[in-house]
Amino acid sequence: MKRKGLFIFIGLIFYSTLSLGQEIYRWVDEKGTVNFTDDLSLVPEKYLDQVQKKKPPKEHVPSLSIQVPKEETGKERESAPEPKDMLGRGEDWWKAKVKEWNGKLLKAQKNYETAYAAWKTKERELEESKFKPDSLKRRLRAEIKDLEVKVKDWEKQMEEARNMLEKVLPKQAEEYRADPDWLKIEK
Repeated sequence: MKRKGLFIFIGLIFYSTLSLGQEIYRWVDEKGTVNFTDDLSLVPEKYLDQVQKKKPPKEHVPSLSIQVPKEETGKERESAPEPKDMLGRGEDWWKAKVKEWNGKLLKAQKNYETAYAAWKTKERELEESKFKPDSLKRRLRAEIKDLEVKVKDWEKQMEEARNMLEKVLPKQAEEYRADPDWLKIEK
């Protein structure tokens, strides 16, 4: 029983020393609720620009060093640990974010082009309907108005995706000391 208690005590000590170095992120949502997390990836994307980060007070925490023994051949191990950013996220995480936002941009561009073409087609139909019933003209005007709204919405989504790809993600990568090459789109 004493041994089990000792292991629990050691585990709690290690856990508390690990949590001392974590940053805490704070943001306020549209309802005015103040939110906190220690994982930046849990912050909704629309609040990333207003996140305030706080570091807990610095205390001296002894560092542990682990030496990797040489293999029997006398050579040191060849596999180096995968580089990570300050939050422990690697190249795969950053590439996935870029891929996600690039996919959103491509989808928004495609839908924008489709909606814009439909909008212009309806406008031509309206111009050509001078001698058609008023009910048809009203319907066309309503469809044109709906298509205008869709075109503007897709424009906003394209702008948001471009902003994320060109400004927000590079700024975050710099802030969290991620390799800028991780943000390059593979072709």
